[in-house]
Amino acid sequence: MNEIVAQFVATMTGIVLLAALVHSWIRTRGEVERAAGGLEAGRQIELLSSENAGLKGQIGRLEERIAVLERIAVDPADRTAREIDGLR
Repeated sequence: MNEIVAQFVATMTGIVLLAALVHSWIRTRGEVERAAGGLEAGRQIELLSSENAGLKGQIGRLEERIAVLERIAVDPADRTAREIDGLR
């Protein structure tokens, strides 16, 4: 009877240790995946920030061009003609 109890205790101890190892492995794997995702997210933020800066510069240049076109459209024709002749 003592042998059966000892085998039962040894078996249960092995099962508990195996379950603890599997649980630890799953938890560690999840943390590694989250860390890798964090690096990827950081890289995406850098790329988007860079793209955002480029687009802001492009918008500034387009605003300047629109301002010139508005000035040409609103100014009297003879003054615009004089300025164009002055540039030649």
